[in-house]
Amino acid sequence: MTVLADARELSGDITDLRHRLHQEPEIGLQLPRTQEKVLKALQGLPYEISLGTDTTSVTAVLRGTGVGASASRPVVLLRGDMDALPVQERTGLEFSSRIDGAMHACGHDLHTSMLVGAATLLAHHRDQLAGDVVLMFQPGEEGYDGAGVMIREGVLDAAGRRANAAYGLHVVSAGAPNGQFASRAGTLMSASDSLTVTVHGAGGHGSAPHQAQDPVTVIAEMVTALQVMVTRQFDMFDPVVLSVGVLQAGTKRNIIPDSARLEATVRSYTPESRAKLARVVPRLLEGIAAAHGVEVAVDYATEYPLTVTDEGETSRAERVVGELFGEKRFTRMVNPRGGSEDFSRVLQQVPGTFVFLSAMSRQADAATPAFNHSPAATFDDDVLADGTALYTQLALSRMAELAG
Repeated sequence: MTVLADARELSGDITDLRHRLHQEPEIGLQLPRTQEKVLKALQGLPYEISLGTDTTSVTAVLRGTGVGASASRPVVLLRGDMDALPVQERTGLEFSSRIDGAMHACGHDLHTSMLVGAATLLAHHRDQLAGDVVLMFQPGEEGYDGAGVMIREGVLDAAGRRANAAYGLHVVSAGAPNGQFASRAGTLMSASDSLTVTVHGAGGHGSAPHQAQDPVTVIAEMVTALQVMVTRQFDMFDPVVLSVGVLQAGTKRNIIPDSARLEATVRSYTPESRAKLARVVPRLLEGIAAAHGVEVAVDYATEYPLTVTDEGETSRAERVVGELFGEKRFTRMVNPRGGSEDFSRVLQQVPGTFVFLSAMSRQADAATPAFNHSPAATFDDDVLADGTALYTQLALSRMAELAG
């Protein structure tokens, strides 16, 4: 049987695991119930298992038994992230989240299940592996830098040698026909930074703003000025995105508060623009505060770096998709995506690539489905076998080339 046929044989088990993970989503770096489910699914398979200390990660190493020189045995790493989001689910699915305020709204339950499926298939094909496979079950992708934690704890060298190649996969709930794979060489996803601003004024009565120092009007000006700055200080062909997601001030309509606060996400696509943002954003905000005679605290923090894929590994993924599913199932993206990924930290140290897979419902109108992170986002179980097959075949084919 082929890898794809084997994956489809496992689809019932993979789907069951995905549904159980979806019903019990966990957020951040500590995912004990998720870790437990992964460990149970790996029971009986010939993996060397190690657990994280600063996070509930699972690292599983499979020692291939194929012919190969032991001193130069190659290593391939496959990653699946496991964490959910602080979102109240409203999909109406039979297996909807049972945890109030938490949801697998980004499809990480699919990634985990597909990587477990690949673990089973790779164990069955162990005699074809002339090297070792590292499975990276990672918590904390959604803003907690779980990849960074796992790298510090040694995941890239878990087999005893640095990984030679690394692959990640991510489902999307909209934007492409069901089952379509996509990637690009070079910059695939943006860098992500965070901005937190607190304006300190002086509170007072809403009827007498001249007797106070109103932080609300100042922070409102800052929100507008940040958007103007994006369009006037940055090249439209090297875009940056700044979105304010949190704006907080006050307790009652007739009270001028002492302080006001905003939080924003900042995305960029080149190191030059990223460095410029870190300079000009604080300068702008401090200037506005000074003009109004109030104090401001600006915290501009770098988060995930650019996700940059390797040309050779991206071409290899395209070829493997063509061999498994046909050439039409892979699309070379013209532009990078706006999201960010901590798998970027892996790709900074190991040649690899990252592939998107559409899990949009086959019945959905392409213009209407909710996208990832929405409380209404749904992901089609039909793609689970395809993702499992891709993980598996990437490891098998790359291992064969490295060993050869």
